[in-house]
Amino acid sequence: MALHFTREEFADRETRLLAAMKAKKLDAMLLFAQESMYWLTGYDTFGFCFFQCLVVTASGRKVLLTRSADLRQARHTSIVEDIRIWVDRGEASPAMQLKDLLFEMDLLGARLGVEYDTHGLTARNGRMLDATLETFADLQDASDLVARLRVVKSPAEIQLVRKAAALADDALDAAHAIIRPGADEGHILAAMQGAVFMGGGEYPGNPFILGSGRDALLCRSKAGRRQLDPVDQITLEWAGVYANYHVAMMRTVCVGRPSSRHQEMHAAAVAALAAVETAMRPGNSFGDVFEAHAHVFDAHGMAHHRLNACGYSLGARFAPSWMEWPMFYRGNPALIEPDMVLFAHMILMDSETETAMCFGQTYLTTAAAPECLSRSPLDLVVKT
Repeated sequence: MALHFTREEFADRETRLLAAMKAKKLDAMLLFAQESMYWLTGYDTFGFCFFQCLVVTASGRKVLLTRSADLRQARHTSIVEDIRIWVDRGEASPAMQLKDLLFEMDLLGARLGVEYDTHGLTARNGRMLDATLETFADLQDASDLVARLRVVKSPAEIQLVRKAAALADDALDAAHAIIRPGADEGHILAAMQGAVFMGGGEYPGNPFILGSGRDALLCRSKAGRRQLDPVDQITLEWAGVYANYHVAMMRTVCVGRPSSRHQEMHAAAVAALAAVETAMRPGNSFGDVFEAHAHVFDAHGMAHHRLNACGYSLGARFAPSWMEWPMFYRGNPALIEPDMVLFAHMILMDSETETAMCFGQTYLTTAAAPECLSRSPLDLVVKT
């Protein structure tokens, strides 16, 4: 059995989950988020893109309903002992087979918490679930129940986070060794992802983001690669990933020479990140952190070039995104607590001059100032 945590760690997580369920008066939880299943049992797969559900009762009984392709996956990677298979055939309804399982588990008429807000439950399957269980049980949206438990990391999780952080720095080192005029974006990506793999890491929850020239102003990955011009810019956003735990970073690197606009925007980004570090303390909210970043950027005349969010929580995450709840945006009341893993990105995109400047790194919150998990400096790097 390939487990990344001890049985005692999983038992502690179950105790916390059952307490949260009791507070919500839930007889059982229907877990559809792969992150929740991984956190609670170690179950690791990408089969969640179809239909699967981990049923957890108030007494702690756990039953996984999944496809035959994931049977051995669950046996090998998780502590789940009761695994049921829904059968692919004709017009077979996995929701109906889940209903039969819930009846067998004596949950007729029960109050069931459901994880709706997840890529593990598509809108179509969610509608099918609601229709199938409409008269069977009282369904409650409990999408944030496990997410709130997961946001504060245990000592065992923090050990894995630190390994992911080292891989993120290794990936940046690999990129710096290649970036120069004429370098191919594909070679840079291969070097960065290769550094993570060679360090024992995993695929990220979403593709590494790399863009040069005009594409340096993009915040998402896209198809197509180019070679760097003699004078160019390249923006990188990536994550070190270890045992599915992510530590993200972001940098814009100048090629040939930086423009005065690059230098101006870099100064603003570094100042904004320093303000974020000051605000990222227990007692402050995620909204307070956003305001700290916005205040600095706006004072530098960058209001039209910044985004409406400046980061988010990180953890063990699966496709299609490594972003976690909660996020840094205006008015978010979620509070900073010790032992959160938070990625802060200072993103400036000036479309008029086609200039990008993006710096970001991940922090571990403490009882006081946050700890930056990266060893890489915030200098403006110029490659010639």
